[in-house]
Amino acid sequence: MSTIAVPDLHAASPPGVAVAESGRKLEARLRRQAGKAIADYGMIGDGDRVMVCVSGGKDSYTLLDMLLALQRRAPVNFELVAVNLDQKQPGFPEEVLPRYLEALGVEYRIVEEDTYSVVTRVVPRGKTMCGLCSRLRRGILYRVADELGATRIALGHHREDVVETLFLNMFYCAALKAMPPKLLSDDRRHVVIRPLVYCREADIARYAEARKFPIIPCNLCGSQENLRRRQIKQMLTAWETEDPGRTERLFRSLCNVTPSHLADPGNFDFRSLTGINN
Repeated sequence: MSTIAVPDLHAASPPGVAVAESGRKLEARLRRQAGKAIADYGMIGDGDRVMVCVSGGKDSYTLLDMLLALQRRAPVNFELVAVNLDQKQPGFPEEVLPRYLEALGVEYRIVEEDTYSVVTRVVPRGKTMCGLCSRLRRGILYRVADELGATRIALGHHREDVVETLFLNMFYCAALKAMPPKLLSDDRRHVVIRPLVYCREADIARYAEARKFPIIPCNLCGSQENLRRRQIKQMLTAWETEDPGRTERLFRSLCNVTPSHLADPGNFDFRSLTGINN
């Protein structure tokens, strides 16, 4: 049975002051990239109440930090409420996030739902649990967003997450799609945003290390060596070693799409194309 080790609790400083002088440019770059993504995609507007999903990983801690910093500087007023979903994994250190969020002075809510038992009961041993786990988690977070009156649901996905998802969909689903920076749910009731979409995972990792976040690892999925996403990540890492900048160019290609040069008749009217002599 998978367990989660209790991390050492470092006293993380308030956002904006914790990073050493040598890392201030990194902090500023992450904040600038998050701000640009928010502006480019209209992620947050005046009066929005943003539910920040905090898992205890480096990405969600960084997301909360960036949004708190931008909240103080933004020309619009918006609220933040941090939400953690305690999925009742064995060994989960349930005191870590409340202690951290209380010290930070941010409004928060801990949601306890035993999705771990559901996933381990339904998914055969050795099979990937991420699909079912993510669907259960998504439904719970949508429900909590309604309860909290949240108008936006903020997730900590970064640039590499987006590119990895692109290849996962291409290789295993025969679909050309990734993670959009801003998503309207199927029932049109929830808007999901990804403010870190322009940020490099390596930069986030360096920032999290400098801030000494009390990281809570997820061993439920991370212990499965046959994960397809892990294989894609290894592929992209190898490509980046051979050709630095390739991941960035792949991400930019998602922002520079020409439907007439693909092959989806549902997104471009190929049938009506005729030459001047027809």
